[in-house]
Amino acid sequence: MESSKRIEKAAEILACGGLVAFPTETVYGLGADASNPEAIAALYALKGRPTSHPSIVHLASTAQLQEWCLEVPDEAILLAAMFWPGPLTMVLKRAPGVLDAITGGQDTVAVRIPSHPVARKLLETFGRGIAAPSANRFGRISPTSAEDVRFEFNDEVMVLDGGQCQVGIESTIIDLSAGGARILRPGMIQEESIRVALSEMQTAASAELTTPRVPGDLPSHYAPKKTVQLVDSGRLTETLAKLLAEGKNAGVLVLSDVAADSSSELRVSMSCSPDVYAFALYKNLRSMDRSDRVDVIVIERPPSSPEWVAITDRLTRAAGERSIVNSEVCGDGT
Repeated sequence: MESSKRIEKAAEILACGGLVAFPTETVYGLGADASNPEAIAALYALKGRPTSHPSIVHLASTAQLQEWCLEVPDEAILLAAMFWPGPLTMVLKRAPGVLDAITGGQDTVAVRIPSHPVARKLLETFGRGIAAPSANRFGRISPTSAEDVRFEFNDEVMVLDGGQCQVGIESTIIDLSAGGARILRPGMIQEESIRVALSEMQTAASAELTTPRVPGDLPSHYAPKKTVQLVDSGRLTETLAKLLAEGKNAGVLVLSDVAADSSSELRVSMSCSPDVYAFALYKNLRSMDRSDRVDVIVIERPPSSPEWVAITDRLTRAAGERSIVNSEVCGDGT
């Protein structure tokens, strides 16, 4: 775990308009002072991130919400009490003065309070909001270790080392900006848990509802440089045999024992527990993407049950498939 002196140094860098990579419980973030336009411009330039793509503002406490949000509905207060600190991001109406660069020019802002102790200490020491998309080049695999960040950026930014991220994929994003509640990006806090939390709320979504842009909503995202094929279990053997016949070496992530070892250069058996699978996913994808022994990454499609929705979303985007995740949790009387 990082020392207090290193965290204080990181806070000083942020205060001076610099960038710092730091761990959260989901993935490592590339942080900048969310109220400094020059720092945000430097952040987007380093990542290669389009200026229309919003970033999440990380906060130390709910007391800071009033600085960033025009209004905080009862649903947000309830969800914050249940899931913060933790891997939940809420999209709310932005307060006056929030930078367009943070919101992608929209009238909403995405906020969350992370639970990782290093992130929390940094936020408390810095004292202001930190804009922090994942610490990788735009559209690529999110980093879940300090080593991953250094591989992406070398010595371009200070990296606080907090070990391997415990969740392993990005936060659930829920839109509360128009009445009602809609999941815009699934995460390991699942729809059913949010639905139960809001079960007594009688809210209705606006009739003129629009969907805010949020991080990770592009058809291709979280993607290795190598081609990814997401394959149903029943087609694994056929797919691997075809690649072998074409002279291509496959790296394979499997849940079952269907895939033959002889048809792949690098084969990883993934856990049937969604939590354990998520924890290891990006680490294994990065390993295969860097391997000289792998030409194509083949992934066995996970089950279609609700606890796998977030993982399936990341895999479909890594493979360049379209993922439909806009899910209404509480609205129109439901």
